[in-house]
Amino acid sequence: MPNLNDIKRRIKSVKNTQQITKAMKMVAAAKLRKAQEDIAASRPYAEKMFEMVGSLTKGTSKDENQLMSSSSNSGKIDLVLFTSDRGLCGGFNTNLIRAAERFLVEHKGKEVRVRLVGTRGNEHFKKRGLEIPSTDHMGSIRPQMADARERAQKIIKGFLDGDTDEVYILYGKFVSALTQTPTLKKLLPFEPESGAEATGEVEEKTESHGDSHNVEASGVFTYEPSEAEILETLLPKAAEVMIFNSMLETAASEHAARMAAMDNASKNAKEMIGSLNLVYNRARQSAITTELTEIVSGAEALKG
Repeated sequence: MPNLNDIKRRIKSVKNTQQITKAMKMVAAAKLRKAQEDIAASRPYAEKMFEMVGSLTKGTSKDENQLMSSSSNSGKIDLVLFTSDRGLCGGFNTNLIRAAERFLVEHKGKEVRVRLVGTRGNEHFKKRGLEIPSTDHMGSIRPQMADARERAQKIIKGFLDGDTDEVYILYGKFVSALTQTPTLKKLLPFEPESGAEATGEVEEKTESHGDSHNVEASGVFTYEPSEAEILETLLPKAAEVMIFNSMLETAASEHAARMAAMDNASKNAKEMIGSLNLVYNRARQSAITTELTEIVSGAEALKG
């Protein structure tokens, strides 16, 4: 029969753990709300950005922009993997790492270099013995565009220098508080997503009425300067936006996964406390019964 004091200590320990998991759930829920606001705020800008890029690339040859075609035959592929810096978020990091492992298997014939953003991915691939060209922290604060810009510039420089043929990003896409999906996207060479068409396009027409200009809706943008010149500036910005969105989605997914994991842990702790209380009450009842039996036996012995 377990010792009553040991059971009480264990109940107290589980209750303390439950308080921690409840607090962590509340913190994760608060961070998730902010992360969702960040995603909602950035989405309109990103959508319009890619609508314009999709429209521009239709009339531009791949040879006209270095970011649209690879000039290298190095046989190298870069995979930028986003994970969290901290654990206690269920299978979030595990799912991303498994997706990265599948990518490595699918591209077995090529040299794939994994560039890590987040320490959890670094811990896994170090144990695996894989050479990691670069590792960076996701950071505990909300993702910043400045960080995305710096990362994008490094990636673009490596691509333009011929250090790699292709660049992919793998991140956790936030679907809902209960669902986060590992998502793989090709970053470079830039390939606009199918069906990404601009909406509300207009064509500017000049009429001979003094200096006035009349703009009529026609379904086609008229660009100045040329599409190729605009893409020179716009494509690096699009890469920055893709990196930034990946950071936002991964941060939101991490908070959602941690919130769910801590909720499950709190529920499990509650069930464990209930089971331990039952064991404690049975042990206490058994101890009382034993004491009563000993008292009765002693009384009977005195009578004899």
